[in-house]
Amino acid sequence: YEYVNIDDCWALPERNAEGDLVPHPTRFPNGIKAVADYVHGKGLKFGIYTSAGVKTCNKDGGFPGGLGHEEQDAKLFASWGVDYLKYDNCNNQNVDAKLRYTKMRDALNATGRKIVFSLCEWGQNKPWEWAKDVGHLWRTTGDISDNWNSMVSIAKRNMELADYAGPGHWNDPDMLEVGNGGMTDLEYRSHFSLWSIMAAPLLIGADLRKVTPETFEILENREVIAVNQDKLGTQGKVIRNQGGNYVLVKPLSNGDKAVLLFNENDSAANMSVTATELGLAKAGGYKVRDLWTKTTTHSANEISAALPPHGSAMFRISAANDWFLYPPAITTAADGAVLYPGALPIVQPGKSVTYTTSVTNTGRLPIVLVQATLNVPQGWTAKATTSSFKAILPGQKSFRTTWQVNVPATAQAGRFPINANFTFHSPHENNPVTRQYAAEALVPGAAPKGDLYVSDLKWLRSANGHGPVEIDTTNGEAKQGDGGPIKIRGQVFAKGLGTHAPAHIEYYTGGNCSKVTATIGIQDNKVNPLSLVTYEVWADAKKVFDSGPVTGTDPAKSLEANVSGATVTRLIVTDGGNGKSYDHANWGDLKITC
Repeated sequence: YEYVNIDDCWALPERNAEGDLVPHPTRFPNGIKAVADYVHGKGLKFGIYTSAGVKTCNKDGGFPGGLGHEEQDAKLFASWGVDYLKYDNCNNQNVDAKLRYTKMRDALNATGRKIVFSLCEWGQNKPWEWAKDVGHLWRTTGDISDNWNSMVSIAKRNMELADYAGPGHWNDPDMLEVGNGGMTDLEYRSHFSLWSIMAAPLLIGADLRKVTPETFEILENREVIAVNQDKLGTQGKVIRNQGGNYVLVKPLSNGDKAVLLFNENDSAANMSVTATELGLAKAGGYKVRDLWTKTTTHSANEISAALPPHGSAMFRISAANDWFLYPPAITTAADGAVLYPGALPIVQPGKSVTYTTSVTNTGRLPIVLVQATLNVPQGWTAKATTSSFKAILPGQKSFRTTWQVNVPATAQAGRFPINANFTFHSPHENNPVTRQYAAEALVPGAAPKGDLYVSDLKWLRSANGHGPVEIDTTNGEAKQGDGGPIKIRGQVFAKGLGTHAPAHIEYYTGGNCSKVTATIGIQDNKVNPLSLVTYEVWADAKKVFDSGPVTGTDPAKSLEANVSGATVTRLIVTDGGNGKSYDHANWGDLKITC
């Protein structure tokens, strides 16, 4: 991490008599040059911010922007010792983007100082197609938010642009949210892995005075950073995506391949890829370095991982003549039966459910004395219905055990751990090896009854493209409860849900309900030419309503969906295929009949 960057709000609201930007005297009493000198004294580089418009993006009116002052501002920045400029896109007066950013590029070059030029025009004008010779990096999307749905939607957009990136001209999916608190450490690890394999700029967006030791472990993983910073400069590409299970591959300068197995979904996934698919030379075996567990194993060809919801695994793979010096790669997993792919592992009180544990040996050498056990909550029982012991598990083979898990009729609603444990002997270990895999079971509450407002029900899970899903207000983009009244074409709704695409909300309906109704449309004060969403309702695995494209100029639409027999009713909003900007999607007067 080399650059220390200041973002918006560092200047006074007006330029001085000479037309120069003036540092805020309270925030920076010694001026910006003093800050830059201090940063340089630490062996680091200094970055600053302005916008390619008449004002910056600050919501309280903005500070002076660079439009029309490019040469003057560039000279000032250079005189202060600036090494990096983030150039935003607010208040741009509809001046052509290429013209605005090219003019600042020329002004920076004319100073004679080496300044990294970051184009922050949100991907609106496809800078990847024209900015290779304008800036050093360009934002590919709008702003990231500190939640899973936002991060993933931005990552997926950035994945599509791999062919445009390379040394000196990088795709920028926005800063890292790692450590800000809106995601779990598991999700932050996936976030960091995605940005690293995509050769994205790694810009820390958290307050390092306050983050946890676990955050530092993520941000300081030198092996993952080495993949990001590899001098070949190639952005990792998606070679496979099966329903949200992504395989990304990045060639490295020494001939190794970095690979990321990434599970976007809310359910566990067993994923694999072969060295052949990665484009590695044929070999007797392959060295597999896990960049997060910091362990090295060997594989005959297949690289696999059992990933929890939102989990990932990142490896560095190389063909190896000495593969036999490393233990065989072993993957363990435990999965419960679900209603449909990606569903939560719902179990009913007084019922039984099937779980399957597995041990997979992807190496060439065998492991022996493999024993599987399944631990369930107190009062529950688990009985193996197939053998839980394997004397010898050869290379490139799997061993599975099925279990009948009985849930007591008195089980309370909640999430419960289902933990699989495995022991075995490996040819490279003196003592038995122990592995664990954490699965879970979800016991729902009682199914709803009557004619109800959906916003009065407790959802099973939700995700939203901007801030949280809001109850009885429109989306407020940041924290729970910060939205205003739900308004669609002048009609105000006291009840409903406020979402921002992409979004999904799931409710347990237990086969009790028959119909969902609502009035749907884009929030009035967020209407924009970019507003485009679709609304969907799903009854378990079956789509029972699809609105088709809904724009900000469309009148409010009526929704009615038959959800008869559904154990889970799902409400989904997509971004319509044009990104998530201005996609505040309301569900007014949302009701369910049960």
